[in-house]
Amino acid sequence: MRKVGIIMGSDSDLPVIKKATDQLKSLGIPFEVHVYSAHRTPEEARAFAVSARKNGFGAVIAAAGMAAHLAGAIAANTTLPVIGIPCQGPCLEGLDALLSTVQMPTGIPVATVAVNGGANAALLAAQILAVEDADLAARLDAKRKADAEAVLAKDAGIAERL
Repeated sequence: MRKVGIIMGSDSDLPVIKKATDQLKSLGIPFEVHVYSAHRTPEEARAFAVSARKNGFGAVIAAAGMAAHLAGAIAANTTLPVIGIPCQGPCLEGLDALLSTVQMPTGIPVATVAVNGGANAALLAAQILAVEDADLAARLDAKRKADAEAVLAKDAGIAERL
């Protein structure tokens, strides 16, 4: 199975990344996590992206706040799917990061999830990998079923309380 690369622009993004790693672990998907900055360590970020496919990655998640150029910088250097997580920073409640992540020029796409959307980034990466992995697709189907059952159990609980 191909693995997921997870890059965060700063270790302050770790709480968001933890949501992603928890999802990947629960689905049995291997991953690597690194801290590379599009601005402070551009060569390291580029080297990771350029070699990602040959190093066994099938998708890359990139999380950054504020200027949030990391996902775009990664996407500019690989044709693997890149999923951007805009992270909430000290101002604008993450809107700055969201716009920086989602507004990519034609030819360099970045799939973008919600601000601080680490869990959905991991699930999207899993769905991408599941295109070629029937076992993973079955695990995703089972997760969806379990999630639906949990909602229905809450529905029944509300009905009983009222």
